[in-house]
Amino acid sequence: MTCYAFEGLRPVVDPASFVHPAAQLIGDVIIGPGCYVAANATLRGDFGRVVVEGDSSVQEGCVLHTSSVSDCIVGRGSTVGHGAIVHGARLGENVLVGMRSLVLDEAEIGDESLIRAGAIVMSDMRAPPRSYLAGDPAMIRRTLGAGEIGWRADGQGEYQRLARRCLDSFESCEPLDAPEPGRARPAPGAIPVRLRDRHSQGGH
Repeated sequence: MTCYAFEGLRPVVDPASFVHPAAQLIGDVIIGPGCYVAANATLRGDFGRVVVEGDSSVQEGCVLHTSSVSDCIVGRGSTVGHGAIVHGARLGENVLVGMRSLVLDEAEIGDESLIRAGAIVMSDMRAPPRSYLAGDPAMIRRTLGAGEIGWRADGQGEYQRLARRCLDSFESCEPLDAPEPGRARPAPGAIPVRLRDRHSQGGH
């Protein structure tokens, strides 16, 4: 990873977390245990603190930043999907932020909520637990049922396991000229999120 101190504050990364070498951590950033931070994610703690609590994942191209009045908090077990921005907002536990969505300063998202891909969550949003948010501006569409929060993993989900796998086997290498005979495949990927009605489905 690329880490920068800012005004004497150095990022903190629990040794049980994996942070990709191409991720950037700046200043007052704290990453708890069992987290996965992917390539080209930028976590910048200069105007305030960025906290990623244990067992969370921050995927490729995400930006986590703060304002002078609002820290950026990603609650335990949460996932910030590819290309999303969380700016000075507070996510509860086991929240799923969809790809390319935007969560603005001082928004508060309750535990086990889902933000649909591409949504824009405004600063005045106070979403209770298990909210399904979608749109621009994002609105609470309904409450999620127990069978719709399959990403909740309590430390044993795909990205928690991926963090451990990367700590064990991730290394820089040169590409091969051709696939080797009998080439192995990676282990199965993440579980898709399936919502219960066709009007609510979308990428994450």
